[in-house]
Amino acid sequence: MTETEFLNWVRGTGMQIALAVLLVGMAYRLLGNYLIGRKRPLADPKGSEWGPGMATVWSRSFPRLELTTRGYFTVISGYVFHLAFVITLLFFAQHIEFFRGLLGFGWPALPPLFITITAVLGIASLIAVLVHRITDPVKRMLSDWQDYLAWLLTFLPLLTGFLLITQSSLPYKTMLATHILSFELLLIAIPFTKLSHMITVFIARWYNGAMAGYKGVES
Repeated sequence: MTETEFLNWVRGTGMQIALAVLLVGMAYRLLGNYLIGRKRPLADPKGSEWGPGMATVWSRSFPRLELTTRGYFTVISGYVFHLAFVITLLFFAQHIEFFRGLLGFGWPALPPLFITITAVLGIASLIAVLVHRITDPVKRMLSDWQDYLAWLLTFLPLLTGFLLITQSSLPYKTMLATHILSFELLLIAIPFTKLSHMITVFIARWYNGAMAGYKGVES
C-alpha cells in the first residue's frame, strides 16, 4: 500500500469504521446503563429531580475554591488539556472542513497561531499530568492500564497534529495519515475505556444532582 492509498483508506474506510464503532459502542453502553435501572425510592420525594440535576451538571463544571496545592494542579492542568483538545478539534480550519463534509455545515475558524499555541499548551499539560501521575504515590497506586492508554490516545492526536502543521521537513502524507489514524483509534477506544467519561460524565452528574434533589438535600 502506497502513502496515497493509505491516506485515502484512513480518510475513507478507516474513518467510517471508527465512527461506526463509536456510535454503536456508546449506544450499547448507554442502553446497558439504562436497562440496569434503579430501585424505586421508598421515601416520599422532598423535591424535584430535573432542576437539581441540571444545576449539578452546571456546578460540577467549575472547580471548588477549597483545594490543596495538588488539587489546584490537577484541576488547572485538567482544564488546560481538555480545553486545548476541544479548541484544536473544533476550531482548526482543516478540522472544520472535515466537519463540513460530515455534517453539511461549518463555522468560523480561529487563527492558526492561536491554534498552535493552544496545541502546545495541551501537549505540555498532558506531559505534566503524566509526570504527576507517575510521581505521586497515591495517583500511581490508583492508576491502571486504562489511565495510561487514555493518556496516550489523547496525546497522540495533539502531538501528530502539532508536528503536521509545524514540521515541514516530515513527509506530509505519512504525517497526515498518522494524525487521522491516531484520532480514529481514540474514537474506537471511547466506548470501551474510561474515555467514555466524555459522554457519561454529564449523565452521572445529572443523576447525582437528581437524587439529591429528590431527597431535598444539596448536591
